[in-house]
Amino acid sequence: MKTFRKTITSIAVLILIMSINLVYKPVLAEEAEGQEAPKSPAHLNLSGLYLGFYPCDDCKGIRTTLALNKNETYMYTSLYAGKSEREFVEKGKYSVVDNTLVLTPRKGSTTVQKYLIEDDLLIKLDEEGKRITKDGADGYILHRKDVIKDSGNHSGH
Repeated sequence: MKTFRKTITSIAVLILIMSINLVYKPVLAEEAEGQEAPKSPAHLNLSGLYLGFYPCDDCKGIRTTLALNKNETYMYTSLYAGKSEREFVEKGKYSVVDNTLVLTPRKGSTTVQKYLIEDDLLIKLDEEGKRITKDGADGYILHRKDVIKDSGNHSGH
């Protein structure tokens, strides 16, 4: 009899939780923004994780991670490999102007970063919004991690 009561109680609690969830469905930021006019081109789905290893004059390189969220916020982390174990973290909002991703920090830094959008790559631009041309310029690219392209070569599997 105790097992039957426990089962009935568990089912009642589950039904109550489901009912509350249906009645008081929270409005998520992504859903709320979907009701407004989109700020970025509809064909671009930039949300995801982008990784890169930028060149560095006085360290082995800068491990860079950029997480773009669907609600147009971002988190940018960088670690100076071989120099420091401290990760630098920046949060803020992003927007798309033409074919350029613009990162605007939330607080602390006033430096806006810009990236050229090319398929699943983000190419870092200089302060003037132009492609970097100095030595190692090809290293200023972030690759989207959640997109894997099939090379067609499956040998060794």
